[in-house]
Amino acid sequence: MSRQTAVLALVDIASDSRGWGLFRYILGPRVFKGQSGLQFCKVLGSGFNGGFSTKPSLSKQGFFCVFESPEQADAFRDASPIVDLYRQHAHEFFIATVQAYSSRGSWSGFSMATTTEDIAQRPIASLTRASIKPTKAVRFWEKAKPAERAIELASGKILTAGLGEAPYLRQATFTIWENTQALEDYAQQGAHLAAIKSAYGNAYFSESMFTRFIVKSAKGVWQGKHVQIN
Repeated sequence: MSRQTAVLALVDIASDSRGWGLFRYILGPRVFKGQSGLQFCKVLGSGFNGGFSTKPSLSKQGFFCVFESPEQADAFRDASPIVDLYRQHAHEFFIATVQAYSSRGSWSGFSMATTTEDIAQRPIASLTRASIKPTKAVRFWEKAKPAERAIELASGKILTAGLGEAPYLRQATFTIWENTQALEDYAQQGAHLAAIKSAYGNAYFSESMFTRFIVKSAKGVWQGKHVQIN
């Protein structure tokens, strides 16, 4: 059974730290190098309102880091100077540790390992990311907007964020749900199902990764909502 554990943070940079936040985004993953057990890292921007939008935000961003073990992920979350700096410069800060139980595809050639741990009636998270083919981008975004509106009304949703490495073409979404049933109820019907069928049927992506996680811990504030999962 894999012990691989990921840390995902969402940050709304404080108004007096916007320059710091922009510089961090420009530096990207290089400042995370040397972290014990780090296997993969992405520094991400967000949509204008923290959602899935073609218009980038000037303050909202995040990072996704994958570690060999939960101990290394926890040490990074709790004691890393990098994480502490983000907290100090944040108006809102949210951080979660998660373990994948289902994953297909890859992200910049990296694929998630999965655990067989029981997921019954536990909060779960979903990460979907894709590199959108430029020739397919207009059609992709036409389908994506109704799916984003649908998620705002979805039952059992705890948190949602739109992320990306670059506006318009390299996008990701991260969501947390009360349990697997809540996610399935959203994913397998309506606008989201139509968007997925269209994406696969029309080969919108040059690379994609769809991963579901057990939420081991989550704490913080995002878009005004306080979240805590232990």
